[in-house]
Amino acid sequence: MKKAKHENIVVCGTGLAGLATALGLAKAGLSVALLGPRNASATPAPDVYHPRVYAISGASQAFLARLGVWDLMDTRRITPVQAMEVHGDASGVVNLDAWQGAEAALAWIVESGEMERALQQAVQFFGITWHAEKFERLEGGAIHTDTGRVLRPELLIGADGGQSPVRKAAGISHHSRAYGDTGVVTHLTTERRHQNTAVQWFTGDTVLALLPMPDTAAGHQVSMVWSMPETMAQALLALPSEERASWLEPRLAAATGGRLGALSVRSPVFGFPLFIEHSSMVAPGVALVSDAAHRVHPLAGQGLNLGLGDIEALVDVLSAKESFRSAGDIRVLARYRRARAEPILAMRLATDGLHKLFASQAAPIVLARNVGMQCADRLPFVKRLLINAAAGGRRGV
Repeated sequence: MKKAKHENIVVCGTGLAGLATALGLAKAGLSVALLGPRNASATPAPDVYHPRVYAISGASQAFLARLGVWDLMDTRRITPVQAMEVHGDASGVVNLDAWQGAEAALAWIVESGEMERALQQAVQFFGITWHAEKFERLEGGAIHTDTGRVLRPELLIGADGGQSPVRKAAGISHHSRAYGDTGVVTHLTTERRHQNTAVQWFTGDTVLALLPMPDTAAGHQVSMVWSMPETMAQALLALPSEERASWLEPRLAAATGGRLGALSVRSPVFGFPLFIEHSSMVAPGVALVSDAAHRVHPLAGQGLNLGLGDIEALVDVLSAKESFRSAGDIRVLARYRRARAEPILAMRLATDGLHKLFASQAAPIVLARNVGMQCADRLPFVKRLLINAAAGGRRGV
C-alpha cells in the first residue's frame, strides 16, 4: 500500500463541477487537490460542437469571470441570448428581452466541452494537485483510491455527478424521483436566423427548446433540448443513428410551426433520463455540490447555474470560517447547507411545478395556464422579475 498523504481539501470529480470547485478553492488560497480521471479536452474543429450546451446566467458568468475561466473560452463559440419566447400549448406566449431588464444578455449558450477545456487549462495554470485515480471507499475519514493511495483530508467534496460514489460512501440522505421522461439533444441547421433568441414550446407531454448557437459553414445553427416521454424517446433512440434525423425532422416541423423555417439534424442524437433529486448535502468531513447534491428538470436550463451557486457559496463559507475550525467541521458545513437551502428549494419547486402544470390536460388548467401567460406578457413588472431570475439576479436561481 502506498504511503498516506495529507491534503486539507480533496475534490472528487473532474468534470465541470469538480474543476470549478478546485479552482475556486485554490484562488481563495485554500489547499486543495483533485481526485479523478483526466478527461481528454482537445480543441474542437471550427464547425464541430459539443453535443451538450448550457445556458449560463449572468451571475454564473460573473463567477466564471472571477475564476479567470470566462476569458479563456473562445468567444466565437459563445452565443448571447438577447431574447426568449416561451409558448404554451394553446394561445399563451411570453416574450422576454434583455433590454427590458437592463441586462446585457439573458444568458450565454456555452458548450460543455469548451468550458471543460478552459477549466482544465486554469487548473493546470494554478498547479493544483491532480490524483488521476478513482475514488474507491471511505474508511474512518480516509479516502482510499483504486491504486491503493490513502488520502486524509479535513474535507472531501463530492462533485462526482448524479450517481455520486462519495454521497453513497458518506451515507448522506438522498431522495430521487424519475420523471419518466428523457432529454433528447442534438444540433440543428435552421433555414432562418435565430436572432439570438431562445424559443421554448410546452406541448403538454413534451418541452422543446431551441437555443441559439454560432453559425456554421452549413448555415444557421441551434441546439435542441427536447424533454419527451420515455416511450417516445425510446422509439427514436432505438433507430440506427442514420435514421434518427428522418424521425425527428417532421416532428420538429410540427412542434415549431415553422418558427425557424426548415430544420435539419446536423449532429448525433443523444438521450438522458430526467430526475428530480435532493440530498442533505453535508456530513462530518463531507460536502456535496452540483448534481451530486441535487438535480432539477432541465426545462428552465438552470441545473449548472444551481451547481455553480453551490460552489460559490461553499468557497465563501470555507474562506470565512474561524481559524480554529477545520474545513470538515459539521458546524462550518451546516452554514453552507443553510446558504443553499432557499435557492435550491425555490428552483426545485419552480421547475417541478411547471412540469406538473403543463403535464395536466384538464381543460380548466389548460385555459388558466395559457391565460396566465398572456397576462404575464402584458405586465412589465412581471417581465422584469422573470428576466432577473433568468439572468441569475438572485444567486443560484
